Amino acid sequence: MSSSTVSAAQAANAARRGSPVARRVLITLAWLFFALFLLLPLFIVVSQALKAGAGTFFSAMLEPDALSALKLTVLAVAISVPLNLVFGVSAAWCASKYEFRGKSLLITLIDLPFSVSPVIAGLVYILMFGARGVLGPWLSDHDIQIVFALPGIVLATIFVTVPFVARELIPLMQEQGTQEEEAARLLGANGWQMFWHVTLPNIRWGLIYGVVLCTARAMGEFGAVSVVSGHIRGVTNTLPLHVEILYNEYNHVAAFAVASLLLALALFILLLKQWSESRINRLRHSAAEE
Repeated sequence: MSSSTVSAAQAANAARRGSPVARRVLITLAWLFFALFLLLPLFIVVSQALKAGAGTFFSAMLEPDALSALKLTVLAVAISVPLNLVFGVSAAWCASKYEFRGKSLLITLIDLPFSVSPVIAGLVYILMFGARGVLGPWLSDHDIQIVFALPGIVLATIFVTVPFVARELIPLMQEQGTQEEEAARLLGANGWQMFWHVTLPNIRWGLIYGVVLCTARAMGEFGAVSVVSGHIRGVTNTLPLHVEILYNEYNHVAAFAVASLLLALALFILLLKQWSESRINRLRHSAAEE
């Protein structure tokens, strides 16, 4: 290797590293921002939750309304996430494996919940399924209740979490192409065999990552669920809504205690996210080396 090539490589490495002072300043600023806007609020939540002692903390978490809110949150997540998983895989398959008219419109519509306020989405469901909504009289005649009940909460949760699985899988499946599926088809595999034995193993970590993001968003949703739930205590309140009610009643210790439960769930989901993300990066790195 010539000296000019070595000098160019060293210059490129130095440019990537930057000056030591600038690097230290940027790292320090990043940690300060992280501590101020993330670690400090988390510390405040935990400290306020334990302010009155462990007994008060656990009694607030085991209170009937809090347990009802937890059950409703878990139920809404358990219904909406699998439905979004099925839709996300189907949409990603269509967008990455086929060419059809309206494909770009489909991909654009998948991103719609990112640009529409969740409160607006909740209001749309009220206008559709409320007592004075478009379908309200028909639903009332058939004794079907959507808003101010579990179905409305699930619909609102599904709307705000629609993009996560699909947007994670579409670029991954487009990058992989269709060669392996075409080879499986030539070998006599049917559609389900291609999906289970070819497509799914290739996208499993991206799928897990999308499901983790979808779960986190569904668990913490406030705006759309707040509109369609009716705030019926012990009946239609999810954990975020229950925290709001406790805080508005100046029951701050209980509010922070329930919020700490949401925090613990969020940290667990964050660990799953990091794990799945590391597996995805590892697979991409090994694929690039091959």
